[in-house]
Amino acid sequence: MPKRNMIFIANEHYHFYNRGNNREPTFHKRANYLFFLRKVRDYLLPALEIVAYCLMPNHYHLLVRVNVFKASEILETSEVSEAVSNAMRVFSISYTKAMNNRYDRVGSLFQGAFQAKHIQTDNYLLHLSRYIHMNPVEANLANHPEDWEFSSYRDYIGIREGTLPNPDIILSQFSSCQEYRKFVESYTPDDRNIISDLLLEK
Repeated sequence: MPKRNMIFIANEHYHFYNRGNNREPTFHKRANYLFFLRKVRDYLLPALEIVAYCLMPNHYHLLVRVNVFKASEILETSEVSEAVSNAMRVFSISYTKAMNNRYDRVGSLFQGAFQAKHIQTDNYLLHLSRYIHMNPVEANLANHPEDWEFSSYRDYIGIREGTLPNPDIILSQFSSCQEYRKFVESYTPDDRNIISDLLLEK
């Protein structure tokens, strides 16, 4: 994986995403999605806090908060960036090796290094979470966002009690999870323009 030059800052939010090499699937069946999420727990926590996520057949979205710490010490920005990049590198390599072994394939599973965008405003954060959760509906994989098992949306609206995502920072800006639900489901394709510089190119 190429060396990443982007600086990651503790307590800041980022959109991490990547897609399959040559747009090929990165997940073939339910077990692959669940295995990927276990790898997220194994390799990305606690360096990153998962705010929201969505796994699609040939790509993934992770909305994260950088949460790197070393005992009670405050890390230098360069150390934080290195820790985040290393966590993502090891995570990607581990999942790729497992998929290559499972499906008798060789080479890269993902299209290069993961992409990362710095989320600097609450407005971006809210609209990005909505976009991520509506991804399966836009792709015609589900009629409603809660129908798609492999995203954090069910945890946000209270129909699943998952422990991976921490939706508090998003939900704190709404009076209830039902208000967030209304916000998400009011999404239209035109809303893509709001976060056009953050979207994974399809």
